[in-house]
Amino acid sequence: MLGRLLIGVLLAAPAMAQSPLASDGGRIAAQWCANCHAVTRSAPPPSGDAAPGFPAIAAMPSTTETSLRVFLQTPHTNMPNYQLSHIELDAVVAYLLSLRR
Repeated sequence: MLGRLLIGVLLAAPAMAQSPLASDGGRIAAQWCANCHAVTRSAPPPSGDAAPGFPAIAAMPSTTETSLRVFLQTPHTNMPNYQLSHIELDAVVAYLLSLRR
């Protein structure tokens, strides 16, 4: 509960330096997701990659905190089945949503 409240407060703040939670999510994404996704605005996509980049995912109108949480907790045949802890999930969701700014 506190994690969700913290995410809401951090995401509602005016655009400024990335929150520590989102920064942690960026590090997690760079470690686990960058093999298939461009995880930053400036990163080139991995070669031969058909997976959308994180900035493109963040820009989708259907991307919400809830949709990201559901997607990241549901196994998909085209994605590794990472078992994110609640803290890691909070961080990755915060990072993805921070890319909207």
